[in-house]
Amino acid sequence: MSLQDDRKEYLNGELGDEFLSENPRELFSAWLEEYRLLGNSDSTAFALSTLSKDGTPDSRIVLLKEIRDEGFVFYTNYNSKKGRDIANNSNVHALFFWPEIERQIRVKGKVKKISRIDSEKYFLSRPKLSQLGALSSSQSEKIKSRTDLELKFDSYKSKSGGDYQCPEDWGGYCLSFEKIEFWQGRRSRMHDRLVFEIKSNSEWSSFRVQP
Repeated sequence: MSLQDDRKEYLNGELGDEFLSENPRELFSAWLEEYRLLGNSDSTAFALSTLSKDGTPDSRIVLLKEIRDEGFVFYTNYNSKKGRDIANNSNVHALFFWPEIERQIRVKGKVKKISRIDSEKYFLSRPKLSQLGALSSSQSEKIKSRTDLELKFDSYKSKSGGDYQCPEDWGGYCLSFEKIEFWQGRRSRMHDRLVFEIKSNSEWSSFRVQP
């Protein structure tokens, strides 16, 4: 199957040099809000890439749940594949891709667990069935069938009585901001790429790179 003729021109926007003086956190928030206003489902979804102990890369989609001064917060099972990867190597990469506005954002940094209090507070704010899903799933572990998975879910549901507590192996991570690249599609593949890097004094340096 040839896909060589699948192509488009990118015409929706531009990133002039004046954006190099922007605060990247504020620019990200502005872009995210613009994308959310389009009404797209899962507008906070991003691809999180980690490295296994043997150096094998792995990616999956997770949801951004909070933007803090120090970085992005997401939640997962700490014993999941991504959790085990992070425990071995805290360096990760996040990729947001928003095709409707022809933009992507790449973030490199380190992750660390947020406080237990914050994780428990968020867990209790989730819908009951989402809480139950987190409790009943040993994420990334093998299971014989979908039927067995449903039976496991129903078993936890009948035992707990509707009052669920945040499991010890579940909680939040914060991905620190070390390097952020903003990409805006442009005509003739002459895309705009602006890069922001955090310096030792916690200030940002910025520069443009070629497409």
